[in-house]
Amino acid sequence: MKYQILGPLRIIDQNISLPISAPKMERILATLLMRSNQVVSSAQIIEEIWGERPPRRATAAVHVYISQLRKLLNRAANADAGTPSPIVTVSPGYLLRVGPDDLDMFVFQRLLRDGRAHMLDGEYHEADRVLEAALGLWRGPALSRLCEGPIVGGHVAGLEEERLECIEMRIEAQLRIGRHRAVVSELHGLIAEHPLNERFYGQLMRALHLSERRSDALRIYQRAREVINRELGLEPGPMLREVHGEVLADDERYLKSAV
Repeated sequence: MKYQILGPLRIIDQNISLPISAPKMERILATLLMRSNQVVSSAQIIEEIWGERPPRRATAAVHVYISQLRKLLNRAANADAGTPSPIVTVSPGYLLRVGPDDLDMFVFQRLLRDGRAHMLDGEYHEADRVLEAALGLWRGPALSRLCEGPIVGGHVAGLEEERLECIEMRIEAQLRIGRHRAVVSELHGLIAEHPLNERFYGQLMRALHLSERRSDALRIYQRAREVINRELGLEPGPMLREVHGEVLADDERYLKSAV
């Protein structure tokens, strides 16, 4: 049995997605998955579902939802009566046991760590392969529709930061191995989605310059400067200014190796 949270929440049993019958059950499962192999208290679950205004019988309702989740997961695992449920009652709440390969978040984070190591070692082709595999696990925004509570919302924000880091590193790896033309279109899209991300502007400037489009690279800098000044009242940071200076100096060696 596998769990997928890098997109809408899914339970996968023998390549079949199992439906979760109630939205609150889905929210509890998302909370337990974000804290996999850690105890989540009943109070935290109640806050995750109902916020600061829980119903009077919230604790009893949580017990019911947990019981229903246990039945669903036991059914998916083909567990008999003597097989322990993956959801364990541990004071003051519950713990969901998840193996290292059973949750796509765990696999993504492992591949991301491998990608960082390959980048540090200068193994850019291998980094590109590993980081591409990591990004391929994403099916959309993590846990879409379930991000309102403090536990899930906080973890989803952290996951989004890791996804952006993964994208930045993969593009960096592609620039290092000479695939600068291939990333230009993608970087335009990423800048439209993240207009204040200076790293993407810098990478696009380098990709354009290495594609013999120096004037386009300089226009991207002016665009970045206007957006950053308008939105934040600031000038571009040192990294982006340095890339701009190197484009002006036409230093191709720097642009190929800049981080």
